[in-house]
Amino acid sequence: MAEFWHLLTIVGYLVSAAGALALAIWLLPKERRQEGAVPAIIFSLIVSAAWAISVVAVGGLAPAPQGLLSFSYLAWLWTLYRLFTRGERVKGIGPLRPVLAALAFVEMLQLPLVFVFRDIPVSELPVLAFVSITAMRLLVCVGALVLLHNLYAGTTATEYSVLRWPAAALALMWLYDLNLYTVAYLAESVPLTLAALRSVMLLLMVLLLAFGQFHRGTEYRLRPSRSFAFQSLSLALIGGYFLAMLFIARALSFVGGDFARLVQAVFVAGASAAALLMLPSRRLRGWLRITLARNLFQHRYDYRTEWLRFTETIGRSGINNASLRERAIQTLADITDSASGVLFARCSDDDGLVLEARWQWNNLDVPAEALPMECVRFFEEQHVIIALDEVREGKGRAIPDDVVPEWLMATRDVWALIPLHHFNRLIGVVALGRPPIRRVLDWEDFDLLRIVSYQLASYLAEEMSQDALGEAQRFDDFNRRIAFVMHDVKNLASQLSLLARNAEKHADKPEFRADMLVTLRNSTDKLNMLLARLNRYGSHVREEIVDVSLTDLLNTIVRRFKNQHEIILIERENYRVLADPAALEQSLVHLVQNAVDASAAAAPVFLDARCDGDKILLEIIDSGCGMSTEFIRTQLFKPFRSSKPGGFGIGAFEAREMIQAMGGHISVESREGLGSRFMIHLPLAQSELGSELNNNPNEVA
Repeated sequence: MAEFWHLLTIVGYLVSAAGALALAIWLLPKERRQEGAVPAIIFSLIVSAAWAISVVAVGGLAPAPQGLLSFSYLAWLWTLYRLFTRGERVKGIGPLRPVLAALAFVEMLQLPLVFVFRDIPVSELPVLAFVSITAMRLLVCVGALVLLHNLYAGTTATEYSVLRWPAAALALMWLYDLNLYTVAYLAESVPLTLAALRSVMLLLMVLLLAFGQFHRGTEYRLRPSRSFAFQSLSLALIGGYFLAMLFIARALSFVGGDFARLVQAVFVAGASAAALLMLPSRRLRGWLRITLARNLFQHRYDYRTEWLRFTETIGRSGINNASLRERAIQTLADITDSASGVLFARCSDDDGLVLEARWQWNNLDVPAEALPMECVRFFEEQHVIIALDEVREGKGRAIPDDVVPEWLMATRDVWALIPLHHFNRLIGVVALGRPPIRRVLDWEDFDLLRIVSYQLASYLAEEMSQDALGEAQRFDDFNRRIAFVMHDVKNLASQLSLLARNAEKHADKPEFRADMLVTLRNSTDKLNMLLARLNRYGSHVREEIVDVSLTDLLNTIVRRFKNQHEIILIERENYRVLADPAALEQSLVHLVQNAVDASAAAAPVFLDARCDGDKILLEIIDSGCGMSTEFIRTQLFKPFRSSKPGGFGIGAFEAREMIQAMGGHISVESREGLGSRFMIHLPLAQSELGSELNNNPNEVA
């Protein structure tokens, strides 16, 4: 392993020396244009390259490399001074010049010590001499870092982009040397590993200087994400914790004795237990996030992350089977790290707010009226978020006494009230529980919570509209049932009224009495079928499709209208179709009744059926008033739209629905003033289809 570190030392220092000399040569033509800063950098690079070469030649602890290291420190201190005093880069540089001179003096004190002990091997150096040299190097590193920090902090904003990279290079060099000499001071020897890695640090320093010269004036800002910063800080704290444990345990081991070992074991066990308790702590994580946001970022919130989390929570309805109201509470609670929340909503426009939903807060006791009407009016007028801690302490915005009820003031776990507004109407109020870390709401909290509350209010208002629409649709379904019933009952009532009027004239005729019994029986059957259909309405149960004689059905309809209007059936053949007999009869009665209503008393209605391929085409033709194309397209088959006075607009709609349910369809041709033709296509029965194929073999081919 020692050979590896020795090889790394040689290669690292040679590469670093080559890089330093190359950068110095590249900077030579720019000397006059940089007003004195570049000569200092060039000189420092040359001295550092000479030191690196001497380390490879005679070893890092020999007098020559140690002397060159002191000269390189002095050169870099001069570079630091020249960088930050060029022009008006730093205001008030005068008081810092004595500090710089003191650091240079301390570094120069090491040269006599190196000269005095030049012939003594490092391993045989007196402890006092080694500790003195190391302590002075520590003083120089600490002082240089403090000076660098103060000078860079006082730099004007316009010079940040120019000085950032040289300052980073110098800080890297002195920070590494600070750690190196600290370990060497404690161990009273230079660790081989850290000495070897010093060559890599020199190379990184050269690279930073080169990068700064190549990209002078260009903005390069490190912008770590919040999650990366949080994880990095967590790892740093964990690492610091273990280092502290190691240091204390090591210090206890120097005491010696059984008691020291016992104390050491107890300390390690206690520290481990404390770590196990603290690391999963929600309070600790919350404190870390708040600390990071306050000190490392311009804004408390990463708005892109907050928006993505908001859409993820609201958009996924399957999360823990939570309702939209529960997810609305969660989105606001996630912003402030609250562990729970409740939603209060309105039951009516004249009442206060009641409990609507809970999120992880089942033990909160809420009265029947959670927020009074005074609170509702206040939120509708003010559109403000109430921080209850400020109200309880009498600080912040003045809130009327009747706005916040007593039960909320007494419940200390309720932390904030956030109103949800939609078009200046209060949809509800979300009450958030207290977060694990005590904090106050600031302007950034208010802005983000207000924006999110507006969005949530729109979602909740849309859901309420959907609920109201669903309820209206259920009422519409009920009203549609009643409308269908009234339509069919109206037809039956008209038929029975006609029967009663005719009975006054022809009651003594046996033929009439026979027809009357048939009519009454048919009316009873239709009422029973109407009740059965009403029970099945909306269940989407398909009626039984059977083989039906269309000719017999048409003759029944003709006889039904015999005493009302002349119906002429053009008989061709006895066609059979696949249909529900009752539904088909009712559909045809609706359409024939419409044709009769549209025709003059002396104008007959024609029924014509013929075969059309594998369908039966049934036409209902009248010479009545006719219909416009616009009426057929937009209103004919729409429910509750009728051109007849007192009509329900149900007949044509119901006829089309029932015929389509049987596998048929309806088309219409009409001219205003000439009449209408309803064409009904019904599937041909299988037996009838076979006979048609036998009678027309050429059509099949």
